[in-house]
Amino acid sequence: MAKKEIMIGGHRIADNAPVFMIAEIGINHNGDIMIAKRLIDAAFGCNWHCVKFQKRTPELAVPNKQKSVMRDTPWGRMTYLEYKKKIEFGNKEYDYIDRFCREKPILWSASAWDLPSLEFILSYDVPFVKIPSAKLTDKKLLLAAGKSGKPILLSTGMSTIKEIDGAVSLIEKASNGNYVLMHTNSTYPTPNEDLNLNTIKLLKKRYGCIVGYSGHEYDLEPTAIAVSLGARIVERHVTLDHKMWGSDHFASLEVHAMDLLYKRIKGIDAMMGDGVKRVTKGELEVRKKLRGN
Repeated sequence: MAKKEIMIGGHRIADNAPVFMIAEIGINHNGDIMIAKRLIDAAFGCNWHCVKFQKRTPELAVPNKQKSVMRDTPWGRMTYLEYKKKIEFGNKEYDYIDRFCREKPILWSASAWDLPSLEFILSYDVPFVKIPSAKLTDKKLLLAAGKSGKPILLSTGMSTIKEIDGAVSLIEKASNGNYVLMHTNSTYPTPNEDLNLNTIKLLKKRYGCIVGYSGHEYDLEPTAIAVSLGARIVERHVTLDHKMWGSDHFASLEVHAMDLLYKRIKGIDAMMGDGVKRVTKGELEVRKKLRGN
């Protein structure tokens, strides 16, 4: 059975707890540790709780038909596999990230795209493991992640209900219910008509678990609406500049938008209230004037 409350790096995640905010740096660092550092600084400065990266073993994570596809990059024309190797951080970079985040302090973790990458991530004291939508059907990866003892965040983009059912049955047992389903659409950027935010309520009802939202849309409003529908973890891609080279920058939040989204989400729980109808203190004075009692 899914847990109704989990802990991530000292933060309580539950329906009656503050929203946990993850700045998805992903591969928007473009292989440059100084860009990663600036994005970590930005997330910390905007009061987000965590930054997240993506870890791949390119030979395993890149589909065979994609490996030899040629691509123009800032480093010249190369195969897609060579490009993925070029931007992949290793121990040197993650040692720096781990040390720098602890000094801030801000939490960090990464999405695991294959078993060696999962093992790599778990060599650090990360507060959770993320399984990306593309790997929702990877049974070996799900089982290994579930048995890690870490909370699991599982994205559900481009997946059918049947596929999610299968993934949940594996991850729920392996992790003893210590998981969160993340509603998302895997189109970058996602058109508003494809966001289907009511799926958040469906996931909560069907699986009885904590649900989060990983947004790839242009705007801030859908993410705020997702929180009002019950998302307790929010993840958004972040960038220094939409015009930077790379596939994810255009669907990411620049720093000023990170600050705006934090401020919008911060007040949502107070506005939503507890659902109990009562006469508020401010209404009592109005009541006396208009009703006389």
